[in-house]
Amino acid sequence: MPLELVTIPALSDNYTFLLHDETSGDTACIDVPEADPVLNALSKRGWTLTDIWLTHHHHDHIGGVDDLLDRFDAKITGAKADIHRLPTLNHEVGEGDSFEFGGEKVDVIEVPGHTVGHIAFVLPKAGYAFTGDSLMALGCGRLFEGTAEQMWDSLKKFRDLDGNTLICSGHEYTQTNARFAETIEPDNQALKDRRARIDQARKQGEPTVPSKLDEELATNPFLRADDPSVQSHLDMTGDDPADVFAEIRARKDSF
Repeated sequence: MPLELVTIPALSDNYTFLLHDETSGDTACIDVPEADPVLNALSKRGWTLTDIWLTHHHHDHIGGVDDLLDRFDAKITGAKADIHRLPTLNHEVGEGDSFEFGGEKVDVIEVPGHTVGHIAFVLPKAGYAFTGDSLMALGCGRLFEGTAEQMWDSLKKFRDLDGNTLICSGHEYTQTNARFAETIEPDNQALKDRRARIDQARKQGEPTVPSKLDEELATNPFLRADDPSVQSHLDMTGDDPADVFAEIRARKDSF
């Protein structure tokens, strides 16, 4: 049976995710902004938490870990490079590592930029990528620790995934991201259409996460820094895509 994905709103604008294997009963929680929404979702479904996967160390992604561990003996997987600022890990991982969950392979990729120790979890068969605050719906995370070059290289790793991959990112920022994206590509019809769908979804209280990679590739300006139309609009035709990305990121920071 395919792995079941549950998207759970948390805090004011975060998301956490449950991934469940019906055959084994194993359930993973990816990032834990707070425990109560996760506990409620588990109780509603009668699931037992067996695993916690952490993308990075920011408190709004790990703040509920201890409370979950009070209830469940879950194995914690996170970046070896960040063990000094993550909850105590049972499983340390880095670039190129993989492990099994629910009979499927989980690939680990290092995606520095937002933080230097940020990782993502990719399940190629199921078609899920848990990207935390690296690649977001119509956006990417601020460069709190890493460089523009690092983040651009990280985003290019996501572009290599299958286009049907669901990007399971950490925040509901999509409406603001869409408004900003239109300042970078005002003539992108796919972006205009997507913004209309986003506005309707949020009006109805529906999440805009996960999002499909193909749609991100067509509309997310942070993934499109080497696109001629983006470079032309920024008067940066032919420039290094990392420099174009840096300009887009700087504009978003002051948007």
